[in-house]
Amino acid sequence: MIPRILVLNDTSEKRTRNLAASFRRRGAVAINMPLAALAFDTTSKSGIAIPGFHGALPDAVLVRSISAGSFEAITRRLGILHALGKLGVPVWNSARAIERCVDKSMTTFLLANAGLPTPRTFAVEGLEAAREIAARELPATPLVLKPLFGAQGRGIQLVRTLDDLPADDDVDGVYYLQHYVPRAGPPFRDYRVFVCAGKMVAMMSRRGDDWITNVNRGAVPEKISGADEERIAFLAIAAAAAVGADFAGVDIVPAADGNLLVLEVNSMPAWSGLQSVASVNVAGAIAEALLAFLAERRAAAAPPRPHRFTAPANS
Repeated sequence: MIPRILVLNDTSEKRTRNLAASFRRRGAVAINMPLAALAFDTTSKSGIAIPGFHGALPDAVLVRSISAGSFEAITRRLGILHALGKLGVPVWNSARAIERCVDKSMTTFLLANAGLPTPRTFAVEGLEAAREIAARELPATPLVLKPLFGAQGRGIQLVRTLDDLPADDDVDGVYYLQHYVPRAGPPFRDYRVFVCAGKMVAMMSRRGDDWITNVNRGAVPEKISGADEERIAFLAIAAAAAVGADFAGVDIVPAADGNLLVLEVNSMPAWSGLQSVASVNVAGAIAEALLAFLAERRAAAAPPRPHRFTAPANS
C-alpha cells in the first residue's frame, strides 16, 4: 500500500516541491494543497472533505504553512487539524503544537516549565501593566518587545525607556516583553537548529550586523563548529519536546557570559538558509522520519502472527 501524505501549504515553493520529491523517492505520494481547501462536511464519511480524496483520509498530514486570515478562518483551519487528529490521522505538527508555538507567551511558559534556559519574560495586557514591568526591569536591562504572533524578526523593537513602549493600538493591547540577552557584536550571532522526530537534523549560525539575526534581514548562514554543538543540539531537542512539536526550528542565542538561552520554537519553519550550509537534505530527513513513524505505527497495529505448534519428534 502506497502511503498518501497530505502536505498543507499555501504555495508550491521550492521547499514544498522538494518534500514531494523526497516522499516519491521513498515510495510515497505527496499531495499539496492549502489548509483552507479542507472543509467540515457531515455528509462525508469522515466528516471532513478533502479535494481529490473522495471521502478517504490521508495516511498522514504534514503542515508546512497556514496563511493569514480572520480569527474565524484560523479557528476553523486549526479545527480541521484537531479533527484529523481525532480521526487518528497523524498530523505533523499537531494543531496543539502549532497553537503553542504561534503564541510566544505559551512557548516561553512551556520552556521555563520544562526547566530550559530562556530569558525572563512577561506578557500582559494594557500599557499601564507594561509600564509597571518596564519601570521595574529597565534599571537592570533593556527589554525586547515582540509581537505575540509573529515571525522572521518582524515587529521586534528594543525598549530602553518607558517612552519606548508603543500605544495599546500598536500592539493590539498585548505586550510581550523579554530581557535583552547581552552578547558579543557586531557582528551578532545566534543559532537555528532543525529538530525532527526527537533528533537534531541540522544547525547553523546566523551572523549579522543587526542584533536581530534573521536571514531575511540580511544575516548570513554559517556552519557551526566547536564544543557548543552538543549543548545546542540538546537544548533544541528538549525545546521541541517541551512544546510537543514533531519537527521544529529552534532559535538559541549565546549570551556574553557563555550561557545558551532558548528564544523561540517555530512549528512551521523555513529551511532554505539552513539548507545552504547543511550537509543533510532537510526535506529528505522529514520524509524519512514521517514514513518511519507510519511504518512503526502499522507494525504496532498489526495482529500478532499465530504460533504454530510443532509436535516433538518421536524418540
